[in-house]
Amino acid sequence: MSQTAVPAAGASLSAARRARELSEATDGRVVDVLVVGLGATGAGAALDAAARGLDVVAVDAHDLAFGTSRWSSKLVHGGLRYLASAQFDVAHESAVERGVLMERTAPHLVRAQPFVLPLTGLVSRGQAALAWAGFRAGDALRLSARTARATLPAPRRLSPVETRHLAPALRPGGLRGGLLSWDGRLTDDARLVTALARTAAAHHARVLTRVRALELTASGARVRDELTGAEGEIRARAVINASGVWAGDLVDGIRIRPSRGTHLVLHSEHIGPLPAGLHIPIPGETNRFVLVLPQDDGRVYVGLTDEPLDGPVPDVPDVPETDIGFLLDVLGSVLDVPVRRGDVVGSFAGLRPLLDTSGTAQSGAASRTADISRRHAVLTSPDGVVSVVGGKLTTYRRMAEDAVNTAVDARGLAAGPSPTAALPLVGAAAPRALAALRAPRRLVQRYGTEAPAVHALAGQDPRLAEPVVPGHPVTGAEVLWALRHEGALDEADLLDRRTRIGLVPADRAEALEAVRTLMGEAAPLA
Repeated sequence: MSQTAVPAAGASLSAARRARELSEATDGRVVDVLVVGLGATGAGAALDAAARGLDVVAVDAHDLAFGTSRWSSKLVHGGLRYLASAQFDVAHESAVERGVLMERTAPHLVRAQPFVLPLTGLVSRGQAALAWAGFRAGDALRLSARTARATLPAPRRLSPVETRHLAPALRPGGLRGGLLSWDGRLTDDARLVTALARTAAAHHARVLTRVRALELTASGARVRDELTGAEGEIRARAVINASGVWAGDLVDGIRIRPSRGTHLVLHSEHIGPLPAGLHIPIPGETNRFVLVLPQDDGRVYVGLTDEPLDGPVPDVPDVPETDIGFLLDVLGSVLDVPVRRGDVVGSFAGLRPLLDTSGTAQSGAASRTADISRRHAVLTSPDGVVSVVGGKLTTYRRMAEDAVNTAVDARGLAAGPSPTAALPLVGAAAPRALAALRAPRRLVQRYGTEAPAVHALAGQDPRLAEPVVPGHPVTGAEVLWALRHEGALDEADLLDRRTRIGLVPADRAEALEAVRTLMGEAAPLA
């Protein structure tokens, strides 16, 4: 792609396109598939169905990646955890889907991330041996999934000196060395969803944010435009409910057991340089870790918890002080200089949409959410609505494929098999092609082959080359690109999902004026 490149044909989402396609979707015609929910699974289902040649409408009450899909650890897991609980099918599926993302569909957004498990005095030799066996088994999963060694290097043992080189913040006293492992890391989970939605749009799906499904039936939905309040109906031959933790609000009989996963946000100077992430064993647990995840924007994420959420499901989950204290305590068990509560500059929590398979919701409450299977399920209601629940971000593509297969079979739609395992997302290219692009590396890792076009915006107006917030890398050009091509409609879309500036409240407040100015100056595109 040249320096003057433009977005992939048909992949631009804008306010004007939304208005036009919402009018088309509610004009009485019958589409093949209606998808409700535009997280990773819903956007993936919209892409899967559209790539099979079906006429698709996908709606969300809020924005792309508004719910759980923007609150993950930003990792694409290979399924190691599931081996320990003998969920071999889930583990293999995770490893396969990780390879699909890293090598075929989104190599610009997913790359290998090294992790160090420090062998401190809190990790017995037996625990270390068990962890090492697990990492070796994880590498066998990589092999079984046919992911290349060049994509994910082999695990290995580290000396104390090597361990401190990769994680200088570790307390040296009692450090016996470490274990190095590798997994997939997303540049940003919300950017993956945006790429999915835009790729679906390039295959002629109508992707409509701020459209709330008020009532679902097997033949469509009554919807409301959240921008105007106008109500209408979208008629469809098949309906897929991919609304995550809210799935049971739209279809009776689905019991979701939400599990809260909390992360802290720190500035990197509070921990120091981290060439690798950290796996910190949780005391008293054999297969759970707190993760320390260095980011490219000068921030570090620390997570995560696995706590049941009782009561109504909020749009944006709160982060309790108990979660923050727990994560800081585990982090402090290995660091030379402890991180204090005042060093936490932000936090976020996501809700895993785990399927409650117990006899009743009350009996399900007795078990830990950490012990509930991450298998996904595709359920069909008595009147024919297909719901996809459970699972995790890594396996969104397989979940979407299974949901569309069920809808196609149940409603007799004319469609072939899913092509998405080999279908590159917007911006994707082989690593060699990405490396040759004339654009800053950071932009390439966020926009792939579209990075030169984003970079060119800054060349046209020097103001757009400036950071939106001093000390944070996001520029005005990226904000303008999100308005013109990524379906952002307001400052929350821009700050909280397209750029993630909003993960630190102080940065969000400082960026608001600049973002509003750019919104006012942005020329609308059709």
